[in-house]
Amino acid sequence: MLEERMGDCWSRTKDQFDNLEKHTQWGIEFVEKYTKFVKERSEIETNYAKQIRNLSKKYQPKKNSKEEEESKYTFCRAFLTTLNELNDYAGQHEVISEDLTSHIITELTRYLQELKTERKSHFHDGRKAQQHIESSWKQLEASKKRFERECKEAERAQQYFEKMDADINVTKADVEKARQQAQMRHQMANDSKSEYAAYLQKFNQEQNEHYYTVIPNIFQKLQDMEEKRIERISVCMKKFADVDRQVLPIVGKCLDGMTNAAESIEPKADSKQVVESFKSGFEPPGDVEFEDYGQAMKRTVSETSLSNTKESKEKPGGKTKGKLWPFIKNKNKLSLKLITLNSHVRNLIEGSVPEDFSHLPPEQRRKKLQGKIDELSKDIQKEMDQRDALTKMKDVYIKNPQMGDPASVDPRLTEIGQNIEKLQSEVQKFEGWLAEVEERMPSKSDSQRKSGLYETQNSTTVSNNCAQDRERPLSSPDGSYTEEQNSEVQVKAQPIPTPTTTTEFDDEFDDEEVLPTIGTCKALYPFEGHNEGTISVAEGELLYVIEEDKGDGWTRVRRNEDEEGYVPTSYVEVFLETNAKGAMTYI
Repeated sequence: MLEERMGDCWSRTKDQFDNLEKHTQWGIEFVEKYTKFVKERSEIETNYAKQIRNLSKKYQPKKNSKEEEESKYTFCRAFLTTLNELNDYAGQHEVISEDLTSHIITELTRYLQELKTERKSHFHDGRKAQQHIESSWKQLEASKKRFERECKEAERAQQYFEKMDADINVTKADVEKARQQAQMRHQMANDSKSEYAAYLQKFNQEQNEHYYTVIPNIFQKLQDMEEKRIERISVCMKKFADVDRQVLPIVGKCLDGMTNAAESIEPKADSKQVVESFKSGFEPPGDVEFEDYGQAMKRTVSETSLSNTKESKEKPGGKTKGKLWPFIKNKNKLSLKLITLNSHVRNLIEGSVPEDFSHLPPEQRRKKLQGKIDELSKDIQKEMDQRDALTKMKDVYIKNPQMGDPASVDPRLTEIGQNIEKLQSEVQKFEGWLAEVEERMPSKSDSQRKSGLYETQNSTTVSNNCAQDRERPLSSPDGSYTEEQNSEVQVKAQPIPTPTTTTEFDDEFDDEEVLPTIGTCKALYPFEGHNEGTISVAEGELLYVIEEDKGDGWTRVRRNEDEEGYVPTSYVEVFLETNAKGAMTYI
């Protein structure tokens, strides 16, 4: 009964270990499966972010004149903002991928190794305990069988002694030998009995310890290990959701930026921009005069007539077809205005664009000249910034000769000075052309005055119309317009102020304007700032950045409106604004 009961207990214990081994192995496989799932999700986020960035980059405006023209319109700027926000949106998906990798995949991979090692250790202890109790049981069985065998041997020896003692034919010596043999067997049986009892007591103690101490402890460790595994899966699943939740505010800002960009589109402003881009500055032609064929009179040809004077003299009785300039076609000859315009178009086709943009209408020419002047001014400012940086470097070399030779900077300074002089002469040349265009363009008062004259023409007689037609502006051969007015009109018109231009370009740079802030900085170390042009700062102080480091190791900062100067770039941590990064600031 004991053997049968013990066999059942071991069988159940062994089955439990097998079941637990299968269950814990399945738990490890589940962790591996979940890790693979998160890894594939991370790869999806990475690929999605990459595709979104490529899409945004594909539709980013190219650096050419056409894109610069398109940037004037609000819907183009809104689309550019949408692309930038979309790029930031892709960045958040990259953040999701990075957080999934660092917070879940890496931790689970490390935890899997620890889990496998711990599981292996617990089951090793369990198998060791099973082997120990099985060994004790085998010892008990061996001692029991030996005791049983000794008892049977002792009984047979006793029976043989009694038989020899009863036989009268057996000698006394044989009887004594049989008696001693029986006693020895009885002693061996008693020793086997004592040994069996000791093994039995030992086994019972070990069995009690096995089932009430060792195995429960191992099972408890396995249970704790399994609960930790489940808890770790729970934490990872929570992080899986939190990773997305953390980027939702920034994603919402990106979407809000797209919405605000769409709401910033102004159709009327864009249509007005079209007018600004394509208006020529030409004055509209005047009314066509009435030619009375019923009276014998000498007709005068108006200056805005569709045919020239020569044609009018050659064909006084011919019929004329009135069309507005410049849409004038004649079978024999084009008007002087169209000839001039066609010559400019031919120059454009041949690629020989005049430097003064004289091929353009007045308003477009004025814009081109102004843009050229602004471009040259920026180039001058860049050269001046380089000159200032080199001057500071030279001063540093003078104060610290071991850092470099001050004379090595002089050739570059001379070259920059020559470039500045050349650019300034170019600016003066374009400013002269701009002043010429602005002088020839009619002012607003002239336009209002001419509009009033045209209204008067509609209510006066035909003869007055003919007289007022002579007051219209004439076209000059170079495509621009001059105004030739009679004495009556000159009395009514206000004098046009002539724009003044500076003769010395350097005067524009004498007075420094307040530089705009392009970011902030935090002082990492204290700086005394004893030298001229520097500013003292305290550790941890926040300042405004107004000029980046241009390679000389100094950054220009401002504490308030009246206090600014240079600090070593290595002493501060700079935070540039997004729209100011990489941009040049101009004085």
